[in-house]
Amino acid sequence: MEPKSHQPGFWRPTHSPWLVAFSVLLTTFMQVLDTSVANVSLPHIAGGLSASTHEVSWVLTSYLVAGAITLAASSWLSVFIGRKRYMAISVAVFTISSMLCGMAHTLPQLILARILQGIGGGGLQPLAQAVLLESFPQEKRGQAMAAYGMGIIVAPIIGPILGGWITDNYSWRWIFYINVPIGIFGLLMQNMFLEDPPYLKRDTKAKVDYFGLALMIIGLGAFQLVIDKGQEVEWFADSWIRFGTFLFAVAFPVFAWWELRRKNPFMNLRLLKSRNLAIGTALMAVQGAVMMGSTSMLPIFMQQLLGYPAFQSGMSMMPRGIGSMISMIIVSKLISKFGNRLMIACGFLGIAVTLIIFSGFNLSIAPSNIMAPLFFNGLMMGFTFVPLTTLTMANLRQSDIQQASGIFSLLRNIGASIGISLMFTMQSRMAQVHQSALSSNISPYGAQFQVWSAQVGRLVSNPMAAYGLAYKMVVVQSVMLSFMDCFRWLAYTAILAMPLIALFKGSRHIKSQSEMSALEH
Repeated sequence: MEPKSHQPGFWRPTHSPWLVAFSVLLTTFMQVLDTSVANVSLPHIAGGLSASTHEVSWVLTSYLVAGAITLAASSWLSVFIGRKRYMAISVAVFTISSMLCGMAHTLPQLILARILQGIGGGGLQPLAQAVLLESFPQEKRGQAMAAYGMGIIVAPIIGPILGGWITDNYSWRWIFYINVPIGIFGLLMQNMFLEDPPYLKRDTKAKVDYFGLALMIIGLGAFQLVIDKGQEVEWFADSWIRFGTFLFAVAFPVFAWWELRRKNPFMNLRLLKSRNLAIGTALMAVQGAVMMGSTSMLPIFMQQLLGYPAFQSGMSMMPRGIGSMISMIIVSKLISKFGNRLMIACGFLGIAVTLIIFSGFNLSIAPSNIMAPLFFNGLMMGFTFVPLTTLTMANLRQSDIQQASGIFSLLRNIGASIGISLMFTMQSRMAQVHQSALSSNISPYGAQFQVWSAQVGRLVSNPMAAYGLAYKMVVVQSVMLSFMDCFRWLAYTAILAMPLIALFKGSRHIKSQSEMSALEH
């Protein structure tokens, strides 16, 4: 039987698929890079804008949530505006808002600019994924997803390196200004090579699902407010947190009901009847939470506790990027031998193992002992992404891919935002718990403390100095233990998600070893 990609009716782009891929991946890489480029700069941003590290975490989460909301409407906007025109508008908004981020002088200004940046960049991921899957024939989609995954997975890891170097040598503001020339070049490339497929016809009369969009914004906004601010205001003791929880609990089920009953919803939740899409989006949400949760925690751990400058903490993350790039190169060959499901399972298990290793870090750890598990962690991240994306999308019609890509990327963004928020909250909460427990050992009636304080008192010629030194040590140890708790819980999350892999159905497009081997070419 003739392969589907060579059958009549299969659309091919006018230009080379690789030119199309480069034009969309350039701006997508830039957009994904901004999910992590600010990670190592958070202490500097907090200092420059007179905010705490926990408050400045909104710089990360506001961007992700705004992007998630835009993801939901990206498919409809592609039809209403035209995909090529919508991508140009998105890149332009992202580029302008990047300049506004660099110009911000207060934390609220920066957060508002990041929200605008998220709105501009939110649609770029599903647009790029849909363009790649549609531009390449079925037998080469594995290569296309490897190229896409190279940007999606490697960009958040290169981000800390670039952000650290720029922050130490120039200013944190330049981590945003650097997007401007890249955005302009990307616009020129897309204008030359990108085109709308014939079956994606522009419909300017399409009705806007304002009610569904409002429910999405209210639900996600309320949920993010609860998980971001709950720690600061003692959770449900605060009336705003109770109100936000109520809004989310009402808006989310009503949104699902509303979208399922509409003939032309802006988010086609009926596609989740595909078991592979439902399972794949759930696993991608977990991967997003685990990946971004750990990526946001590690640079802060290295700067606050190990005393690394921003650039050194970013460089220490580099092995993770190298591991991801290597896995993207070899993953298609491994899939042809072991299959998608086994690769995904090994990837999640490997991620959990590396996170358990992270939970054993201490204050005297050598840089090499950080970089080795980071390399393996990046390797495992790459092993999960390509088979997970390929298996999730394999049984869908070509015309449904963009809608499915929007849902897929939406869940990844939401998972990443939840992972970051919960990790910052857990780190702050557990630091207090550990400090309370460790402080009980500082007592003038404890034999061990009496001996230790006497020795310290003789060294510094001030017996009372022992209490100040002991308290400082307790604070540092408490913060360190709280970071270890975060890594441990991320590992548990990856392990608990693994049974979902067994629920995947086989692809009707890729059934045999011979067809799988075609992915290599």
